[in-house]
Amino acid sequence: MEFYDYVWMLNRAREQLPENVFEKSVFEVPKISANIEGSKTIILNFFEIADVVNRPADHLLKYLSKELATAGNIEGRRVIFQGKFYSTVLNKKLDDYVKSFVLCRQCGRHDTKLKHEGRIWMVKCMACGAKEPVKGI
Repeated sequence: MEFYDYVWMLNRAREQLPENVFEKSVFEVPKISANIEGSKTIILNFFEIADVVNRPADHLLKYLSKELATAGNIEGRRVIFQGKFYSTVLNKKLDDYVKSFVLCRQCGRHDTKLKHEGRIWMVKCMACGAKEPVKGI
């Protein structure tokens, strides 16, 4: 009798989950398109990347600037970093950002929101409901 009650409760819980939990979508972050001009690196598709990962452009810029240990400025629809940085290095840093600030650690989904609660940054998963603190920048 208890087994049937468990299965019934499990089915009931599953019915109450949002539909997007069961959807399988491929999350693919565009590769950084960068040009080196003199001693500056220009990222041409910065805002496209920020839109795909669903994070504020200034948060992503602050992270990359700190990780690359250089100054970065937004000029129009592009970002300019002081120094020469190859696409492989930039894409590695972008992957680290996605792992730290975008993907849910519980379910691995990208449907998350970054919220500032007090002095702590939290990543809240819209698919599974998990909420975890992330390191500050």
